[in-house]
Amino acid sequence: MLLHRHRELCERAVDALEIAAGLEAYGITDRTAARFRHRDVFSLAEELYARTPRGEEPAQEPAAAPAAARAVVRRFGCALLPGALAFGAAAAGVPGAGVLGGLLAAAALVWPSRAAGGRFPWAVHLLAAAAAGWAAHRHGPALGAALALAVAPGYLAAALYAARARRRLAASRALDEFAAGARPLLAGALLLSTAAATGVAALAGAAPETAVPLAVLLFLARLLLGHGAHRAPVALALALALVPVPATAYAAAAGLLVHAFRALSRASAHARP
Repeated sequence: MLLHRHRELCERAVDALEIAAGLEAYGITDRTAARFRHRDVFSLAEELYARTPRGEEPAQEPAAAPAAARAVVRRFGCALLPGALAFGAAAAGVPGAGVLGGLLAAAALVWPSRAAGGRFPWAVHLLAAAAAGWAAHRHGPALGAALALAVAPGYLAAALYAARARRRLAASRALDEFAAGARPLLAGALLLSTAAATGVAALAGAAPETAVPLAVLLFLARLLLGHGAHRAPVALALALALVPVPATAYAAAAGLLVHAFRALSRASAHARP
């Protein structure tokens, strides 16, 4: 029985849409819901939510909000470190400062997957390090510094996007409604990240036509990893960026953007872990 199979999901859900997001993550579609005499997944989720027995809600920990705020500040502080270290190394003329900056920018992809409770996609991180480090080696320390400096504004854009998407999820009453509202949020986060990448490229003295597509590529990779998306398209895009042709970085970022619009429009990407 469906309720028995997904009992844990149904018991911890705070509303029907969260169950719908979980069912979507398990591959249950509107066609599957029709077999249970429901018009769509959300209608099926509403019945499961109504049929699930619940005890009293646990009391909310008073210190939870301050602890969450401290975590956000701590993570933003960590996001500032790559740019500070890379910019300082480039300004001091440290040998290999460009490659160091690229590696620091790629290293920033590690912690979102940890925060999301997911597995460690080391192959993706190694490809990101290779792509950023190789590009910085070819184009000089200014590019490495620009990529590292773009980590902090990218973190802010990603955090803002995640918060707004969760609010949209809570306010939506159907999966299609959420998907329609989530796409403009992603577009806004991308515009914010691209504008920030253009600004830090100018600050670091890097060519924007080289720095911006790579920064956007790393931003999208971080966003997708943080939301538990499939790793294969991310790895493929990063591998494409290794090709020493300027157009490949644009192609890799564009391809990953298409995947991001599809993956992050799913409610399951924003449900509670």
